[in-house]
Amino acid sequence: MIWNTMMGTSILSIPWGIKQAGFTSGIILILLMGILTLYCCYRVVKSRQIIPLIDTSNWEFPDVCKYYFGSFGQWSSLLFSMISLVGAMVVYWVLMSNFLFNTGKFIYNYVHDINVTDIVPGTNGSNKVICPSAASGHLPWNRSVVFSADNITGFTLFEKWWNKSQTVPFYLIAVLLPMLNLKSPSFFAKFNVLGTVSVVYLVLLVTVKAAHLGIHLEFHWFTENEFFVPEFRILFPQLTGVLTLAFFIHNCVITLLQNNRNQENNVRDLSIAYFLVGLTYLYVGVIIFASFPSPPLSKECIEQNFLDNFPSDDIMSFVARIFLLFQMMTVYPLLGYLARVQLLRQFFGNAYPSLFHVLALNLAIVGAGVAMARFYPNIGGIIRYSGATCGLAFVFVYPSLIYMISLHRAGQLTWPALITHIFIILLGLANLIAQFLL
Repeated sequence: MIWNTMMGTSILSIPWGIKQAGFTSGIILILLMGILTLYCCYRVVKSRQIIPLIDTSNWEFPDVCKYYFGSFGQWSSLLFSMISLVGAMVVYWVLMSNFLFNTGKFIYNYVHDINVTDIVPGTNGSNKVICPSAASGHLPWNRSVVFSADNITGFTLFEKWWNKSQTVPFYLIAVLLPMLNLKSPSFFAKFNVLGTVSVVYLVLLVTVKAAHLGIHLEFHWFTENEFFVPEFRILFPQLTGVLTLAFFIHNCVITLLQNNRNQENNVRDLSIAYFLVGLTYLYVGVIIFASFPSPPLSKECIEQNFLDNFPSDDIMSFVARIFLLFQMMTVYPLLGYLARVQLLRQFFGNAYPSLFHVLALNLAIVGAGVAMARFYPNIGGIIRYSGATCGLAFVFVYPSLIYMISLHRAGQLTWPALITHIFIILLGLANLIAQFLL
């Protein structure tokens, strides 16, 4: 369950993150961030048990923060929890717009028998890989087909009304806004298994593509190359920002582990889950990076959503987009419900005070998603900013501070423990600051 919950949209940006950090440093960072976030998650799980003389069996992590930091802990944990939820919902809106656009484009081209000839640079052959970023400077984002004279009028009209950033994000409102206003999203929870199916299919897609494309690697430790990136790059914090959200489950891990029949196995099960998540990220990231065809394309062409490196008429990518689109449309109302419960219950004592309150909140959340899909459709950027921000509180600062305070109150705080946990807090702070400098 933890593996399924943690594996989110971040998996699509891991190959891009490895490209930004460099192949060798990317692998090292995935391993180190996995270990660090696992330790901090372990501290979250143990945080309730170190509170003396109080029954904390029904407490969530924000309750622990309130116990140690008062109202500041309560409200700050709410703020950062909302940042993580709304950040995830914004990423979902950007991706759903992307997947809906490419799906519609595939269907239109197929129905109208339009011969697809991508103008963007790419490889030849049946397993085509493209470089959209190389063409984005001088070509419209979605003008990528050549067609006969009979189809010009229809295609021009289609292109006008089916645009990745200008129209498609708005079409989603008609479907998703009514879903968000439902009192209970329990119906959508039944589709949770789609998350596992989507990830398994992505792993299969990556494996098949790599088998056809082969491995394309050259090691240039610190120097730039026309087709390859250095093994160590100054842009590595962009990967650590993505990984903070990729390994983020700290705000709900206590809830998930309450369902464990054998509570004594919590730490073991949490470790296994992190191992599986890290292994999945490593596999997808390394295989996509290694098999990306360089030459003729540069590794710099790896997109923030690696599916964008496959043309819209690629069958396997088309199926992946359909899977992910449907999965995200079922998860999105659940995220909205969590945001509503946390925010409105805190302010009004009721998760559904009135339709007006719920509609106002949902319009604000949907508006943020549409605005990002319209003006800043960079999921890697959104993931790393929101990940580093909410991760600062829930991953690095609160677990370490709570542990140090509890040791101090028990008279057991040692210099090594103090220095180690202050260092973890400084790492989280440096991670956040670096996102805005690079």
